[in-house]
Amino acid sequence: MTKHLTQLQLIVLTSTFLVLFDNYTFFHNAAEIYPVSENIPFLLSLGVVLAALTTLLFLLFSSRYTTKTILITVVLVSSLTNYFMHTYHVVIDSEMIRNTVQTNLNESLDLLTLKQLGYFLFLGVFPSWLIYRSKVIYRPQGIELISKMKVIGVSLLIIFGTVFLFSKHYTSFFREHKPLRYMTNPTYWIYAVGEYIGKTYGDGPVSVKRIGEDAQVMREKSDRPKIVIMVVGEAARADHFSLNGYHRETNPLLSEQDIINLPNVSSCGTSTAVSVPCMFSLFERNEYSYQKGISTQNVLDVLNHTNEIAVLWRDNNSDSKGVALRVPYEDYRTPENNPICEEGECRDEGMLQGLEHYIAQNRHKDILIVLHQMGNHGPAYYKRYPKHFEKYTPVCQTNQVEQCTQEEIGNAYDNALRYTDHFLNETIEFLKRYDTTHAAAMLYMSDHGESLGEHGIYLHGMPYFMAPASQTHVGALMWLNASFKEERKIQTFLKRKDQPYSHDHLFHTLLGLFDVDTDLYRPSRDIFSTL
Repeated sequence: MTKHLTQLQLIVLTSTFLVLFDNYTFFHNAAEIYPVSENIPFLLSLGVVLAALTTLLFLLFSSRYTTKTILITVVLVSSLTNYFMHTYHVVIDSEMIRNTVQTNLNESLDLLTLKQLGYFLFLGVFPSWLIYRSKVIYRPQGIELISKMKVIGVSLLIIFGTVFLFSKHYTSFFREHKPLRYMTNPTYWIYAVGEYIGKTYGDGPVSVKRIGEDAQVMREKSDRPKIVIMVVGEAARADHFSLNGYHRETNPLLSEQDIINLPNVSSCGTSTAVSVPCMFSLFERNEYSYQKGISTQNVLDVLNHTNEIAVLWRDNNSDSKGVALRVPYEDYRTPENNPICEEGECRDEGMLQGLEHYIAQNRHKDILIVLHQMGNHGPAYYKRYPKHFEKYTPVCQTNQVEQCTQEEIGNAYDNALRYTDHFLNETIEFLKRYDTTHAAAMLYMSDHGESLGEHGIYLHGMPYFMAPASQTHVGALMWLNASFKEERKIQTFLKRKDQPYSHDHLFHTLLGLFDVDTDLYRPSRDIFSTL
């Protein structure tokens, strides 16, 4: 950039830079739908329209005091969104932003790579330095306003004129290829930030609605007290479970247990930030929203209202995403609580330590314990299991999974699943200690699945409507001791265990397991109900 520029020239140059250098993913995918050999004029028009739209956005918020700050911020952020879209083929929508905001430091470090640093330096810091060093000529306010209005007019004329000129192409672009728009940089992530703010803070202070205050436990005095351990898995896709027919033995220990496998369970979302609060929520996936989730109590609160069920949440992941705000919560991500940690990684099985004391303290109550796994959290799958679980080699030993072969990624991922198999087996063995005193059960559901490089897509977090099944078809299973099986008439359920279920069933299934009577309970959504 030259040393002496008008404000409008700086904006146009920055917009052009963003289109040329930060939109590889957009143009690459557009070219796959509209082959270059037949659509060069249209593809060039997409760049023109995007540059004009970006210029228009900058002009709306530009002034002597804001222009450089806005341009530098957008350039820096766009370099990172460019990296993640290009590297992992993710979409930066409002839910991805929520997931990013709720990510802790350790998870963020797992995503940090030299390649990402390169993007940030060469496509973010360097052009930002040029913008900062540019000497901008600010003309009198009246002249600036007139010039701005002229450029806005020209930008709108270019946008509408280009769309009209290639109307046949743009008709299909807008109607049939909506996902392409999610890849425009910076326009879509700017829109997504606005949507995130609107969803999160648009209604002002949050007042939490109490639900299920009529809840009470309906059981005979002769019934044994109940212990249910609910394991919330992380990024465990169903098609990599040998229990579901996967060619590798990823569930060797569980296959020896008398478990009930649920092969057709769908998640509520494609990210932890959505799925975890949604799965414990009263609302089903098609009606759930972040605002509803944070402003309405969940099933843990309903169980708590009975005053007869002790509820505990232990976490070895980021956090409970707001689910456990009103029940006892214990953080097992650090050695202070978790006795099984190595090389900065605390293991899921550490969450089982000391649970016998909690159960003893609540021996006269029913008990629900939620264990939130680290599980198969990516992209550093190789960190998610102790070395002696490394059965499949070679493994991808970097967080830059795009540099590994699909075999190496799959090996690391499957090794992590074998560790989850071990952890769930240990949980079952722990519960067996209470066979003579309690009705005991373990439920396991993963929060979402994971893409492992199929079609160039990695990790998770795609918008639900366009997400592959690998991100929404999740591992799920349960184990019940003899007392629980007798209560639940298990033979009836076994006849329909293979039918489709989803996270939508969890709320009512937990109520049913604890024999909780409340107006909220829907037997048709309790997977054990015979109704």
